[in-house]
Amino acid sequence: MPRVIFSLPDGSRRDVEGEEGLTAMHAALAAKVPGIEADCYGDCACATCHVYVDAAWGERLAAPNVEERSMLAEAEHRRPESRLACQIPVSAETDGIVVRIPA
Repeated sequence: MPRVIFSLPDGSRRDVEGEEGLTAMHAALAAKVPGIEADCYGDCACATCHVYVDAAWGERLAAPNVEERSMLAEAEHRRPESRLACQIPVSAETDGIVVRIPA
């Protein structure tokens, strides 16, 4: 199964396997990764799964859609590398992606 690597605010890392076709948010929830709340459970209607995508991966992902950009505009601690984990697919192409959870 593809892996998502979550870098936590305390500097620790959690390597999580995710089911292909789901999202990094789903993988985080299944593994109980702290800092991923997912209040809307992937409907792109909140920013409680806000993460920073490692620069090496940013160009490999599809650009954020209108809904994601709108939610990110409201996110606390937004950066250019900000994304919503509910919009990051888990697949062979994203195997090993590194995302940082904001403090």
